[in-house]
Amino acid sequence: MFAERMAMAPQFHGSYTVCVTPFSEDGSRVDTDALRGFLAWQLEVGVPGVIVLGTTGEFLAVSDTERSQVVETTVDEIAGRVPVLVGTMNAFTPRAVAFSRQAEELGADGLMVLPPYYYTPTDDEIFGYYRAICEAVSVPIMLYNNPVTSNVDMSASLVARLTRAFEQIRYIKESSRDLARVRDVIEATDGIMNVYAGERAVDSYLLGAIGYVNPYGNYVPRASARMWTLLEQGRVDDARRIQRLLDAMDHTIAEGHPTYGHQCYSKRLAAVAGHPVGDVRPPITSFGALGEEGERRVATLTALMRRLDEVVDELDTQTATETAGAPAVTTGVRHPAAAGAARSG
Repeated sequence: MFAERMAMAPQFHGSYTVCVTPFSEDGSRVDTDALRGFLAWQLEVGVPGVIVLGTTGEFLAVSDTERSQVVETTVDEIAGRVPVLVGTMNAFTPRAVAFSRQAEELGADGLMVLPPYYYTPTDDEIFGYYRAICEAVSVPIMLYNNPVTSNVDMSASLVARLTRAFEQIRYIKESSRDLARVRDVIEATDGIMNVYAGERAVDSYLLGAIGYVNPYGNYVPRASARMWTLLEQGRVDDARRIQRLLDAMDHTIAEGHPTYGHQCYSKRLAAVAGHPVGDVRPPITSFGALGEEGERRVATLTALMRRLDEVVDELDTQTATETAGAPAVTTGVRHPAAAGAARSG
């Protein structure tokens, strides 16, 4: 049964939006209508996959009932058109197992799972946590290595140990801020592990990453998705044009609100793009609390959003001109450095 499920599982790659969770104006409930509209927009602009209930999705700020609402609504709205991954991490192993089992039952294509946070667990404790999840589900699992938020940095050797032990574990979002870790993980796992960049997308791709998990898709999804497509086409310099503008947005946000700024700004900028999703829940600083300073930064960010649209339009026009009358070309080609990663379970 497991082998059959994995054989049917989608091969994840490309730039996935780690989605915000829309709340009502007063923050009292999940706004499922807004979530549906937001997801329809993601599909419309060509995002190849979405992840809900990640860090940007405020997974710590939703109830168990709301978690079910988010997963059910997302799976229903996406309707199999692109992969849906669900964040199912928890500091208590049985809850992480329960969340994982529920996500699979509700139709998720995969899970994104941070190691148990706060406790600073040992490698053996982390291994036991993932073993319990793998024993409960059969969908692919994306490890999420983010030591800044979890207080845990999973080494390349630990990732290799998990990869050897569990066939579901074939993906990792690598956000350790150690760029070389991308290559270290690929080499330690003999090319079996598929690395998703958590930052520095272009450089990560050149080291072998096969995808990107990013918050920018919440407000510039066409640009963030297009950047990875350009990389797969070998157009690295064109992809860097987009990356530079995304970096400028990141710096603008971090200067004003460095801790979890992507949550409140992602939500405000989604509204600027035409998809209101409410504000964040406490204790995270809300956009409303930023006052005039927040609005000034949004003005700067909005100008960068317009510039990104212009750049993508220009690149798309260039592509159309170059390919007019030419034979069709497959764009899903992996970078040579990641060729071994095609042997995912």
